[in-house]
Amino acid sequence: MDGGRVGVGVGAVGQVSVHPAVIAWRYSLIALLATAANLLVQMGWVTWGVGPQVVVVSVLLGTAAGLPLKYVAEKRWIFAFRARNLKHDGGLFVLYSALGAFTTLIFWGIEALFHWWFQSHTMRYVGGALGLTLGYFIKYQLDKRYVFVTSPAERLA
Repeated sequence: MDGGRVGVGVGAVGQVSVHPAVIAWRYSLIALLATAANLLVQMGWVTWGVGPQVVVVSVLLGTAAGLPLKYVAEKRWIFAFRARNLKHDGGLFVLYSALGAFTTLIFWGIEALFHWWFQSHTMRYVGGALGLTLGYFIKYQLDKRYVFVTSPAERLA
């Protein structure tokens, strides 16, 4: 995890040296909180929502609840990053979201593969947990390299 250094550069809050274990703990906690927000919104909508698309709408609303929470928390507590202005922050959020959509496909793919291969709900959940773990690991690496950087040159480095 880059030797534990986060927040290096012009867009950073400051040069902060944080042990990689602390970053991993924070990242896990943020993921847990964002997941909880997502699932609570989904459960609420499925319980009280109406219509044939209640599950699809619940997933969209859950994502709308969890995604901004995760973005803001990671920007502050993982990457110690400060956007230049609102337009810059909006562009970063779009990129962050697109990379999240990509890693979600990894998660879903592994979960589906386990379901297909083992024909078991339990193993589907095991695949989901593995896929989610791999997806979060890849997402961290992508965000560190492409989202929370201070210049386009850093993205190419």
